[in-house]
Amino acid sequence: MENSVEECELPTEECQWQVDALHDKFMEVEGNIKCSEEEAEKELEHLWHRVKAIATLLTYLKSKAKIMAVPHLAHTSCGIKHQQGIGFVDKNGIPLSDWSKDVDLSQFESSDDSLDGILKSVHLVTDVMESLVKRVIMAETEAASEKEKVKEGVEEIRRKSLQIDTMSARVEEMENFAQGTNSILNEMKQKVEDMVQETSRQRQRAAENEQELRRVKQDFESLRSYVSGLISVRETLLSSEKQIQTIEKLFDRLIAKTTHLENEKEQKEAEVQKLMEENVRLRAQLDKKEAQLLAMSEQCKFMALNNSNR
Repeated sequence: MENSVEECELPTEECQWQVDALHDKFMEVEGNIKCSEEEAEKELEHLWHRVKAIATLLTYLKSKAKIMAVPHLAHTSCGIKHQQGIGFVDKNGIPLSDWSKDVDLSQFESSDDSLDGILKSVHLVTDVMESLVKRVIMAETEAASEKEKVKEGVEEIRRKSLQIDTMSARVEEMENFAQGTNSILNEMKQKVEDMVQETSRQRQRAAENEQELRRVKQDFESLRSYVSGLISVRETLLSSEKQIQTIEKLFDRLIAKTTHLENEKEQKEAEVQKLMEENVRLRAQLDKKEAQLLAMSEQCKFMALNNSNR
């Protein structure tokens, strides 16, 4: 009986040991499970904080993108302002002409999966947005400059067109003036020819007056010789009384003739004086006509030279 009891106690102790071992193992497993749950909760909490941070950053990026879509808000957000005499400058005071069109993506390529890397990526995206805003401003400035150049080109073309129209009108006026000048030149040529003919006639009349003057001088000299001869004859006849009466009669006739000749002489002298005055007047008119003819010839040459230069 005792042996059977002992035999029963041995399995019981062994079972108790196994139970204790199983209990210890269970407690160990339970402890491990608790530790794993705590670590999982910590990891989940860490992941939740990262998700909330990422959501916040995404919301920031969305609001930033909306702001960037409005030009004046984008300028204010990027710190871009317009200074008098310089133009657009960024938040660092760099003018528009020194802005770069390239975007530095080196930080984005080297960023890791940590929150710090995400923040750097967000800053990089923000910088990229600012760079895009700058590029938009640069493009708008260049477009405005090109538009101004096009406007200036159109204005230059319009001005050139007006100049061409003005020059065409001037050319037409010059053609009309040339036609009028030709008609004037023809009239002047006809007048010059008339003046040349009139001058020739006046010269012929002057030559005739000179011939008449020489003839009158010859008649006067002949008359003088005749009177001298009569005076000599009278003196010769005075020596004879018989011939006195005849001589007196002849003398009376001679006196009458002399008086008549003197009257004719005075008349001839008056005519000669008149012819000389007429000759002087004609010579003055001739000189005046020649001067007018020379002036008109010089004027014709000057007008012809101006027409050829135009």
